[in-house]
Amino acid sequence: MIGVLIIACEIGFWAFVAAGLFCRYILKAKQLGAILLICTPLIDLVLLAATAIDLRNGATANFFHGLAAVYIGVSVAFGRRMIRWADERFAHRFAGGPKPSTKPKYGKEHARHERQMWYFHLLAWGIGCALLGGLIWFVGDFSRTSELAVMVLRWSIILLIDFLWSFSYSIWPRKKTRTAMPDPKLC
Repeated sequence: MIGVLIIACEIGFWAFVAAGLFCRYILKAKQLGAILLICTPLIDLVLLAATAIDLRNGATANFFHGLAAVYIGVSVAFGRRMIRWADERFAHRFAGGPKPSTKPKYGKEHARHERQMWYFHLLAWGIGCALLGGLIWFVGDFSRTSELAVMVLRWSIILLIDFLWSFSYSIWPRKKTRTAMPDPKLC
């Protein structure tokens, strides 16, 4: 049940984003577009409430209950960036906006970008872990919510791996590879 709701919330998130951008750029209804984009966090509240109610009504926490908190943490931490990413591309495609910027691929700029993304991941982890802890406290029965604590451990391991990966570029920056020059005799 919760797994299906997570999928529905993800679809709902992107539906609100698409509707907001459609209203903003195609219909030229900027206020309606802004309202639709502002409504995206409501989807997170629906998912959080459904998860809490399901657990409070006697369900034993499973992977999907934990995933709901992860989804909300990622949505809150990265949501603005995701919406901005979509907005830049929509504006370029449908409203003659500037070409969207791309993330740096090499050197110090790439290393800085990777570190910044890890900081957002850390924020998502903090929000998600606070929600997981809040759900454990809200239910008040650790035997039914132990899977939520396991989710904190899983995500912490993933965060550590992401840290090692992201910060490795600060020590060993990605270098642009040299492309082989074509043989002039073959041209």
